[in-house]
Amino acid sequence: MKIHFLTPFPKMVDSIVSESILGRGQSKGYVNYNIHNLFDYADEPHCRIDDYPFGGGSGMVMKPEPVFRAFEEVKKSLDDKKSLRVIYPTPDGKVLTQPLAQELSVTDQLVFINGHYKGIDQRIRENIVTDEISIGDYVLTGGELASAVILDSVIRLIPGVLNNKESADTDSFSHPLLDGPHYTRPEVYNGMETPKILLSGHHQKIDEWVNEQRENKTRERRPDLWKKYISSKGKDGVKNG
Repeated sequence: MKIHFLTPFPKMVDSIVSESILGRGQSKGYVNYNIHNLFDYADEPHCRIDDYPFGGGSGMVMKPEPVFRAFEEVKKSLDDKKSLRVIYPTPDGKVLTQPLAQELSVTDQLVFINGHYKGIDQRIRENIVTDEISIGDYVLTGGELASAVILDSVIRLIPGVLNNKESADTDSFSHPLLDGPHYTRPEVYNGMETPKILLSGHHQKIDEWVNEQRENKTRERRPDLWKKYISSKGKDGVKNG
């Protein structure tokens, strides 16, 4: 997967994509990151990437010229025969979900446009952006952190990035229920014991216990998911389909 970032803060993006799973994805050869500094595409001598909004109002708006120019440069390295999604993280976008992350994970080329200030010129959104995505009902200073959240949810789903694909398949939101509790060594720490069932070696009973924990957590914390879960089950408690 080829990934491009259009940003005024390239060092911020580089520090994120060079570590942990995102960094591992590149070191293994599954992804290739390209970071483009929007100030390099602004008009001299002032190299401004923002200006006052037409019609009045507070705040500044990112100008169209740097973004369009940077995208034209990016297009030179893209393969027209491969799938492309151009993502603009924004609070008024479509909410990020696990199915959306899975959909993006099979895309060949991704471009992230990272906005700042009051946002970006609408002409960018209408002519370049294919996906406007929100990571929640709150506002961040810029799009870099939101892009990192979206990207992390995507990269970890690419086969081979995680050492254990089953780990991703059983995560919350990859399963109808929230994830259950996890324990590791030591069995007892400061008087706090690991549940005996997990040490029993009885896999069927362990699975039943884990599923019960997932059900209890989902029922308590996410009534919306619980409602979908129980509606998908038959009268005998066996999930339909």
